[in-house]
Amino acid sequence: MTLTVAIRHDFGGFALDVAFAAPAGITVLFGRSGAGKTTIVNAVAGLLRPQGGRIVVAGRTLFDSAAGIFLPPHRRRLGVIFQEGRLFPHLTVRQNLAYGRWFAPPGGPPGEVAEVVAMLGLGPLLDRRPGRLSGGEKQRVAIGRALLARPAIVLADEPLASLDEARKAEILPYFERLRDGVAVPVLYVTHAPAEVARLATTVVALAHGRVTAEGPAAAVLADPAVTPLGAREAGAMVLARVRAHHPDGLTELEAGGAPLFVPALAAPPGTEVRLRIAAHEVILAREKPVGLSALNILAGRVHEVRAGEGPGAMVALDTAAGRLLARITRRSAVAMGLRPGLACHAVIKTVAPAPADLGGGGEPE
Repeated sequence: MTLTVAIRHDFGGFALDVAFAAPAGITVLFGRSGAGKTTIVNAVAGLLRPQGGRIVVAGRTLFDSAAGIFLPPHRRRLGVIFQEGRLFPHLTVRQNLAYGRWFAPPGGPPGEVAEVVAMLGLGPLLDRRPGRLSGGEKQRVAIGRALLARPAIVLADEPLASLDEARKAEILPYFERLRDGVAVPVLYVTHAPAEVARLATTVVALAHGRVTAEGPAAAVLADPAVTPLGAREAGAMVLARVRAHHPDGLTELEAGGAPLFVPALAAPPGTEVRLRIAAHEVILAREKPVGLSALNILAGRVHEVRAGEGPGAMVALDTAAGRLLARITRRSAVAMGLRPGLACHAVIKTVAPAPADLGGGGEPE
């Protein structure tokens, strides 16, 4: 299934004019507050009727201004995951899930409920009421309820925004399972770079009501011209595989044949993981440095040097592990003579990746 969106709407002080496609997997709408992310979700949900354009999911037209088509929300087959679970407090988890299934088209596959319960780890919670659930558990139930409605598309508008870091860490693996195990498009809104790197199959970067970049997560996040939240939040994503766990508390990853050391991961060897490497955690050197405490040193070549409006510059470096970004000063870029094609080394702190920057694979397209 694929969702295609091409809409325009003028609010007076803000004009939205976007076009993109969201295939199966998680398509993240990424940008600063006010970029138009939630407005797009509202249009897809049928809560906003755009002044022009077209919205189609799996060949079914939800909105077409030229043809006069505008399906109301209840006819769009939506699964919605809110910032809070919005569960019925008087119903058990089992009954909340059954409520979602009540909206599903007839003829669902046998074992559908059991499959969703297993995927989201809801078995021990089925007889509890929402008042006895943590925030992360409530969100898992909300995901299950949305999936059991057998939607054509799932909408998740900043679903982790109300959770603390511990609860976010609890729920992120379940969104990874959703990305890898469900064949419907998921439109996911966030302004958290770690969520983008961990979850996105496709990234749609937004600024001022326009699409500034669209494509596979690894490509968009490693583009030095695309910094929806500013240079301070820039960072690339690489796909790696767990190679070994070492007794000193480090896990060795393999990315494109290159070794990378990170704090210990609870994942067996062979597991695919995504690793976000923040641009400000990368140091560049013309020659391979020696005598450093950093264990991660990757040889590469400069792909692009992009100067910022201030004293900074963003350097894209092609390495065996993938394309990385380094945020340095323009003075350093000039002093080092950085230019496309120049051999260079990236130095990455071993302990730099935060737990939120490490997640399950789900190889990006």
